[in-house]
Amino acid sequence: MSSSSTVGQLLWHGPVCTGWKQGVEGAVYHLANSILLLGFMGGSGVYGCFYLFGFLGTGYLCCILWGWFDACGLDIVLWSVLLAVACVLQLAHLVYRLRVDTLPEEFDLLYKTLWLPLQVPLHTYKEVVHCCQAQVLTLATEQTYAVEGETPIDRLSLLLSGRVRVCQDGQFLHYIFPYQFMDSPEWESLHPSEEGVFQVTLTAETECSYISWPRKSLHHLLTKERYICRLFSVMLGYDISEKLYTLNEKLFAKFGLRFDVRLPSLYHVLGPSASDGGPESEKGDEEVCEAGMRPAQAVPTSVQQTPPGAPPPVATNRPAPMARARMSRPDSGTPGEDSTSLVLEDFEEVSGSESFMDYRSDGEYMR
Repeated sequence: MSSSSTVGQLLWHGPVCTGWKQGVEGAVYHLANSILLLGFMGGSGVYGCFYLFGFLGTGYLCCILWGWFDACGLDIVLWSVLLAVACVLQLAHLVYRLRVDTLPEEFDLLYKTLWLPLQVPLHTYKEVVHCCQAQVLTLATEQTYAVEGETPIDRLSLLLSGRVRVCQDGQFLHYIFPYQFMDSPEWESLHPSEEGVFQVTLTAETECSYISWPRKSLHHLLTKERYICRLFSVMLGYDISEKLYTLNEKLFAKFGLRFDVRLPSLYHVLGPSASDGGPESEKGDEEVCEAGMRPAQAVPTSVQQTPPGAPPPVATNRPAPMARARMSRPDSGTPGEDSTSLVLEDFEEVSGSESFMDYRSDGEYMR
C-alpha cells in the first residue's frame, strides 16, 4: 500500500523538487542534445547506420564532458560512457562487415553496370557470384573459347572485357562485346538433362576476361531460387535478341533490306550461296539480265477478221516466260565480311527454311 501511495503522490501531486535552478546548463549540455537530435534523424541501410551511430557516439561523448565538468555526477558519467562505447562497437562492427563483404573490383563493376540498374539486391548478387566461385578467367589474343562441333556445352560465360569473334564454317557472324553472354544461344538450346556441342567457333580478338558458371551448379541455383531464375531468363532473352538484331542490322546497313530475325538458320542466309558456279554462271546471269532489259522489237502481224460468235483462236506458240534475272553478288575485299553477300533470291535457294511451327521445341528451333 505504501508503494502505491508513493507512486500516486509522484503522479498526481506534482514534482517533488523543492526549487528550480535559476540558471541554465552550460553549452556542452546543449551541444550534446543537439548532436543526439541529429543522430536520431539518420536513415536505414549501411550508410544510414554509420550516420546514426557516429552522431550518437559524439553526442554521448559531450554528455560525458558535461557530467564530469558541470553536473559533477558519477552516474551521468558512467551511463554516458556506456552508451558511447556501445556506439563505437557498432561502428567497428559495420566497418568489419564492409571489409568482409567487399567484392573484387571486376565483380563490383559488373554489379553496378548490369545488375544494379535491375534493382537486384546485393545479397542476391553475391549468391550468383558464389556460384561461379568469384573467379575471373582470361583469354589471350586469338585463343579459342569454343570450337565448332567439338567443345561441349557445359557452362555459361559472361564477357567482362575485350572482344570475341563468332564464326561458323569460317564465316564471320558477329562480335561479342563486354557485359554480353558468350554462349547464351547454346545455353537456351538445351534442356538441363540434354548434352550438346557448340555450333559456332568463338575466338578472342583481344585479351579478354570473363566469368563462367558451371552448367550443373547454375541449374541447381536456378531451381532453388525462383527470383534468380526469372532474372537469368530475362537477361538471356535480351542477350539473344541483341545478337539477332545485330545480324539484321548488319544486312540492312549493306543492302537496305530488313529481314525477319525469327527466321531459323540465319547463318545459311548470311553465308555464300552454293549455286554460284564461278565466272561461267556469272556470264550467263549477265546475258539473262541483258536479254531481260533489251526492249522488245515490233513484229508486223496481219489482222484477221473472225466471224461473230466464233471462239477466239487458240495460240499455239505462247511466248516462254522470261527467266528471272539474278545479279551477281558483290565481292567483299575484307576477310570474313563476305558473310553479308546476300540477295533476296537466297531465301528461296536455302533449304530447310521452315517456320517455327515446324519445330517440336524451342531447343530444336535454336539449333
